[in-house]
Amino acid sequence: MSKIEILAPVGSEEMLRAAVFSGADAVYLGFSGFNARTGAGNFDADSLKEAVRFCHARGVAVHVALNTTVYGGELNGLANAVRAVAASGADAVICQDLAVAKLIGDIAPQLPRHGSTQMSVHSLQGALELKELGFTRVVLARELSLPEVEHITKHCGIETECFVHGALCMCVSGQCYMSAFLGGRSGNRGSCAGPCRLPFEANALPEGKPGRLHHLSLKDNSVIDKLDQLQALGVASAKIEGRLRTPEYVAAAVSACLAGREGRAYDRDLLKNAFSRSGFTSGYLDGKIDGTMFGVRSEADAEQTKKTLPMLRELYRRERSRVPVKMKLEIEEGGEKLTVMDADGNKAFAYGDAEPQPARTDPTESLHRSLAKTGGTPFSAEKIDVEMDGGPWFVPGSAVNELRREALDALLKKRETLRPWPVNEVELPPLPLRTLPPHRTLRARFERWEQVPEQDLSGVEYLILPIGQADVFAVRTQLRMRVFTGHFRNIGRMHLCDDIPLLSVADAPTVEDHQQYFAITHPKHYFTCSTISSTALSIAAWMPSGFLPPAVARKGCPPPPPLMALAASRTTTPALTPCATISSPKATVSVGLPSLIDPITSTIFFERERTAKARSLMKSGRRSVCVAISRSEE
Repeated sequence: MSKIEILAPVGSEEMLRAAVFSGADAVYLGFSGFNARTGAGNFDADSLKEAVRFCHARGVAVHVALNTTVYGGELNGLANAVRAVAASGADAVICQDLAVAKLIGDIAPQLPRHGSTQMSVHSLQGALELKELGFTRVVLARELSLPEVEHITKHCGIETECFVHGALCMCVSGQCYMSAFLGGRSGNRGSCAGPCRLPFEANALPEGKPGRLHHLSLKDNSVIDKLDQLQALGVASAKIEGRLRTPEYVAAAVSACLAGREGRAYDRDLLKNAFSRSGFTSGYLDGKIDGTMFGVRSEADAEQTKKTLPMLRELYRRERSRVPVKMKLEIEEGGEKLTVMDADGNKAFAYGDAEPQPARTDPTESLHRSLAKTGGTPFSAEKIDVEMDGGPWFVPGSAVNELRREALDALLKKRETLRPWPVNEVELPPLPLRTLPPHRTLRARFERWEQVPEQDLSGVEYLILPIGQADVFAVRTQLRMRVFTGHFRNIGRMHLCDDIPLLSVADAPTVEDHQQYFAITHPKHYFTCSTISSTALSIAAWMPSGFLPPAVARKGCPPPPPLMALAASRTTTPALTPCATISSPKATVSVGLPSLIDPITSTIFFERERTAKARSLMKSGRRSVCVAISRSEE
């Protein structure tokens, strides 16, 4: 069984040293301008190369985050960022926007891609979709339980990565728009202001009295004590959250993970003192979701952290000897030669000019001790051979030490050599120009269907209502669903329920040709889809031309304009998103529910109280495409 990787966050050069010196197997860091932590000390093309040299010389992998959604006007900058990452020889790229993933595949097809937790991959179907799209690893949603992690890991066919320590979002990862709505700082663009940490009270408050409780603030996740279980399940990487935190925090978390991986006890209080919000929670992985998961960072927490910092710095003060090497010392009458070689086949040599003297006793043991003193370097002597031609020979310890230092320095420089990924010349297509309609149209927004006027709707292009009002506009009939995908992959015939067939894309008409169709897309929208043929999904549901909302039907008025759902985010959604609700004798199916749609896969996202219905559908081998069962009518 291979060891689970300990993956540490890096938001500055000091954090990089802390992560590596404390024992992390890999680090992840952000490339400037295109990662989900714009407030961290991110890396440009030059500093990224230096970080990769430092890490690779010490046997540590580097994952680069390009995990924001990207606008069309940023594609040239993104392409340059991809080329810079490829030139650095970094080990992988973390991304969430499928258009970004495709551009990486076009420019540097051999550069491994990891699906970010911002993709909200929470199901086996989502992981399988990433595998088909060429991803080599999926960072699973933090909201999964241990059995769910096990099921995905054992059947998806690519590596899985799980968060084991650090902050939790109140919303499902990648689906939160709170910061964007309240302050124009989008979390999916790397600028989350963390408003969920402010006082928001669920209780009724007197008018004018501000809330004091923090009913949106979760404690930090910590499941380090279950690392050995995750390792046994085959999870490839244990990820620590926290690129905006301190080097001391990183060192404490890495040290605890090293112990947890081996099933050893670790100092939980020391970890808590490094950073916590009134303690930790493991509620999601344990499947125990309740009020104990909530917590805030108190003044006492901050004071304890301040007192603990000097102790935590000791965790990364020295270089960790972690790269095994083989040494061979050859001594003959004319001089000495030391050869050192690592597991990758890199070799370095050092030659001595001290003339050996005949020895009265065998010096082999003392030579071994001198060569094994690799402290202060990233190397450890795995095997030492000493060969003496015509000996035994005596060589002063100072001369042997100098040979060791010279050979290990030369090997370190060899290991620092960058190995860039090959790149292709890719010419980005011009951005499509938006054409204005010849006549301006009116779009009317209402809170309830009762507010919609029964007449004078002829000049209105769209009616805009909250998604909760979709039930009022439900189609009480058996409907045929038609599926569209950006890459037009034939998904074959599938069924959500026996009476709602989902047909292959080969049968699907275009929305432009059939005005009865209401197309929907995921609220993130992946802005560059149309530019570089991303695979964002859309779906259309045929509405009978004779169907009318109740109030309109009673008056014999003409059909109203299409119903639309409000866009999920003003900062990340370029247009309004149409939606509809479809009913059958067995279930009501709602399309366009942002909180229930898997952003990249043709699969259902069920709330936990709907898991029984989900399991029954999955056991029958049925899948859905961006839809969610909202109410049983059995």
